[in-house]
Amino acid sequence: MRRVETDVCVIGGGISAALLAEKLSEKAPQLSVVVVEAGRRLFDAENRLEYRRRSIAYDENQWPGDFIEDQGGEGVISRTMAVGGSAMHWQGHANRFSEEDLRLRSMYGLAEDWPLSWSELEPWLGDAERRIGVAGEASPHPEDARSAPYPMPPMPLTYNLERIKAWAEKAGLPFYGCPVARNTVPFDGRAQCRRCNTCTVCPTGARYSPDYTFKKLLASRRIELHDRVLVRRLVMHERRDDIVAAVGYHADRPDEPVEYRARTFVLAAGYAWSPHLLLLSANPRFPNGLANRSDTVGRYMTGHRFTTANIELEEKLYPGMNAPYPLISRQHFRCPTGGAYARFDVQIFESESGRRPRLKGEGGKVLFGDDLLNDWSARVAKGVARVRMYSDTHPSRDSRLTLDTGTKNRHGDAMPRIVHRLDDASEAREPATQARIRGIYHEMARSGGGRVLSVSVADYQDHPAGGCRMGTHPATSVCDSFGRTHDHPNLFVVGAPTLPTGGCTNGTITFAGLTLRSADHIATTS
Repeated sequence: MRRVETDVCVIGGGISAALLAEKLSEKAPQLSVVVVEAGRRLFDAENRLEYRRRSIAYDENQWPGDFIEDQGGEGVISRTMAVGGSAMHWQGHANRFSEEDLRLRSMYGLAEDWPLSWSELEPWLGDAERRIGVAGEASPHPEDARSAPYPMPPMPLTYNLERIKAWAEKAGLPFYGCPVARNTVPFDGRAQCRRCNTCTVCPTGARYSPDYTFKKLLASRRIELHDRVLVRRLVMHERRDDIVAAVGYHADRPDEPVEYRARTFVLAAGYAWSPHLLLLSANPRFPNGLANRSDTVGRYMTGHRFTTANIELEEKLYPGMNAPYPLISRQHFRCPTGGAYARFDVQIFESESGRRPRLKGEGGKVLFGDDLLNDWSARVAKGVARVRMYSDTHPSRDSRLTLDTGTKNRHGDAMPRIVHRLDDASEAREPATQARIRGIYHEMARSGGGRVLSVSVADYQDHPAGGCRMGTHPATSVCDSFGRTHDHPNLFVVGAPTLPTGGCTNGTITFAGLTLRSADHIATTS
């Protein structure tokens, strides 16, 4: 068996792994770091303009080769498995959670408090924004005060968003440009955003993705990156609770295991694959999986609901200027501690819903020539705004990732199965929350002028997290606030799996900040 020895072995190669490796290389350059990723490197920025062109012309996958054929599972909403992870094709929305998210039990008697304070977390959010490169403006709410400004000025508003902002604020909601990991000026060797309107495959490099961090680290020889190696289990010491090895298999040599030996192991494989590996690594001393004396691994899978409305405005807009970029309002991030609990953000995008040419009219009549053009012209005389609200819901203990023995990969490993369940309090208040959200949609239409065309509620939890939640008590959590597992002193979990709750906005910046805090701790204790 081939053996690789290192000080720190990082399993997973997404945004958490990239930031962790970068921080470790700065804070503790004497440590050797090996990052092991099951997927392949997609270091092909020069091809992304062509990928964009073909996706527009032929609806092709923008990221060819970004998944492993038999490495998936029911309830896993992203199949991406490549160096860079899901952040290779994210939109770059870089909102922060708020202090309320960390004090839900203390303030509202709901869910769980996080095992750290806002003052302990907030500076690390600024560090994440600086490393990723976030463009933004200060929130109008004093509760959102920052210890440092955004590293770049905000994204300029298009004509469409200027008009939508004026329309939306008539309902009494203050809006501003959403902070995004897209360069508004040249930054960190990457170009300025050209508003290509395809942020999921950025052809200019303006939108951050982890491959840029990995390429810098590799060019300076600060880390090693072993891609296309699937780690299938972690191995414990014969007598102690330490982890001594990770056993992986290269895609081209599936019958030749590779053993990674390290002083410290860090799981950075995302909300699905981190708890999955812990469960797969069960042994006689930990029959329910590693780090799982509490039977909490894979539980409290979280995220949030979202509700979307298309609202027709009484003015003409010109969709396509910057469709992936939203306005945001955090007016409803807070709610009174003594009243009904409902927290959500409000994001508004330009939309072309119902504004494309069509071949059939309202009555089913086939349209040709002038009839088609006249129908199209009549419908684009009024614009449409897509308004989305992410509402804060909390997971049940039975919101869970388990091993599905009926679905296995080529190695015979059971794949994950995720079933999300809300806790009783979230289920009980959901009708009132949805009624309030719909009321706001109709108030926006009434105040600004327009009509609500449609309202839909997603049937899945967006921005998923959890499965290895952090906490103070080993009986009810998997790891502490630094990600160190309660059961194994040299095993850490970082990133989305550690979140106890999913907030009411995009979580990337929050778990990136937590990861950097963990990296600082690992660097000083390893």
